[in-house]
Amino acid sequence: MSLNDPRWGNDKQGDDKRKGGESGPPDLEEIWRDLNRKISSAFGRKGGGANGGGSDGNGPSAGAVGSGVALILGILFVLWMASGWYIVDASEKGVVLRFGKFKEITSEGLQWHLPYPFESHEVVNVTQVRTVEVGYRGNERAKDLQEALMLTDDENIINIQFAVQYTLSDARAFLFNNRDPESSVKQAAETAMREIVGKSRMDYVLYEGREDIAKKSQLLMQTILNRYDTGIQISKVTLQNAQPPEQVQDAFNDAVKAGQNREQLKNEGQAYANDVIPKARGTAARLLEEATGYSGRVVAQAEGDASRFKQVYAEYSKAPEVTRSRMYLDVMQQIYSNTSKVLIDTKGNGNMLYLPLDKLMQAAGATPDASAQLAPKSNAPMQDAPAHSDVNDSRSRDTRGRDRGDR
Repeated sequence: MSLNDPRWGNDKQGDDKRKGGESGPPDLEEIWRDLNRKISSAFGRKGGGANGGGSDGNGPSAGAVGSGVALILGILFVLWMASGWYIVDASEKGVVLRFGKFKEITSEGLQWHLPYPFESHEVVNVTQVRTVEVGYRGNERAKDLQEALMLTDDENIINIQFAVQYTLSDARAFLFNNRDPESSVKQAAETAMREIVGKSRMDYVLYEGREDIAKKSQLLMQTILNRYDTGIQISKVTLQNAQPPEQVQDAFNDAVKAGQNREQLKNEGQAYANDVIPKARGTAARLLEEATGYSGRVVAQAEGDASRFKQVYAEYSKAPEVTRSRMYLDVMQQIYSNTSKVLIDTKGNGNMLYLPLDKLMQAAGATPDASAQLAPKSNAPMQDAPAHSDVNDSRSRDTRGRDRGDR
């Protein structure tokens, strides 16, 4: 007998066989009757029989069926309404959509919206730092030359690899205005970096200008992304590597060494100049001061001489003869005081007495220590003094005789 046969479950012979222990398919009517009784008991009703259910006793009553369906629908409705609950973490934002259209943004905590298909939600992590790599993948050796090779302002090709870190500033714009956010950030980063590098020289990009280029490119990236309202905030741009292409690496290294040698020689020359120039300036200043002092001294001396001459001239005009004699005597005294020669007038009358004035002047100018040291040596001349005096006496006598003869 088929399961769809309406006589299924009403065959008494089948019931007798089941009572006799023979196996057979389950009685759907009995199962339904048991389910009805459980539902009725849950609502405070007794199980339906021939008199209690309003039915013929061979099937469930209409009230029991209605109560069971209502219970099932109630459970399903509760589960459906509970599906609208969702949790938003502190680092996330919830975006509620009504029939696919934006409705609101919810903050952290337990939130609820109308269940599907009326409303749905998207949870977006707005504090997570996302990274996009340009010019390489994973590490610096895995290069992507199509992204890394760029042209500088002085028409040189360099290989630049950098990373861009970004967060989300607007969850709504991020969901609705971006088809592929990572691709958008990568294209904006590559565009900004090519523009900045294209306006810079090669040495500036490779050496001193790396930090400046990173900052400028970050500002330009943010400007591009804001123009498209992507809801993305660039947090940092890091230059991982910047170098010339591998094909010209050796030539570039030679050029770098030559530049370093040039800078070294320039520094040495500058150090030598810093050592010599201050000395020369000091010498020039010293000579200038000496010349100024000499000029002042000469001028002062000349002025003093002129003033003295005027004073002498004033006295000379008062008594010319006396002044002339006085000046003559002063000049002769000044001249004879610096010479060891003695002039004697032999034509005058009287005895001539010769004195060794040069020896006396040397003895008078000697110090006491020197005279003491020369004392032992002066004994011998002292012993010869009588002989010397005799010679002088003889000379004086001869002189006197000549004088008398002349007379």
